[in-house]
Amino acid sequence: MILVTRRYRFPAAHVLRSGNLSDADNARVYGKCANPAGHGHDYGLEVTLGGPLDAETGVVFPIDRLDALVGERVLARLSHRLLNDDPWFADTVPTAEEIALAIERELREAVSAESSARVVRVRLLETRRNFFACGEMAG
Repeated sequence: MILVTRRYRFPAAHVLRSGNLSDADNARVYGKCANPAGHGHDYGLEVTLGGPLDAETGVVFPIDRLDALVGERVLARLSHRLLNDDPWFADTVPTAEEIALAIERELREAVSAESSARVVRVRLLETRRNFFACGEMAG
């Protein structure tokens, strides 16, 4: 199996507050990120695909097609948005962990519908010190 990783960036905002928690509990769990006014990040996104090389093209998945899928299904949807308003997060708090999982779910289906490649990792960089990964090879 060959792995291919592509990097992207998108700015977005979120409010880390659960309607199931009191103000005090939200503050305890999410700290300053529970501010009802929200805050933003310039997220970094890494998408890693894995699979065999296509015998005809010699690539795992065409990079321009991956860029198009990520652009259409993720960046256009999340860039410059308040993530709390997106249906992906209707039933959950849009933590970085939840954002990574939503992106992985969205891309998994799209990539596997087009080739034998698969999404093996989505890595979301929220700050210089925080990143979150999910998928088969989340490490």
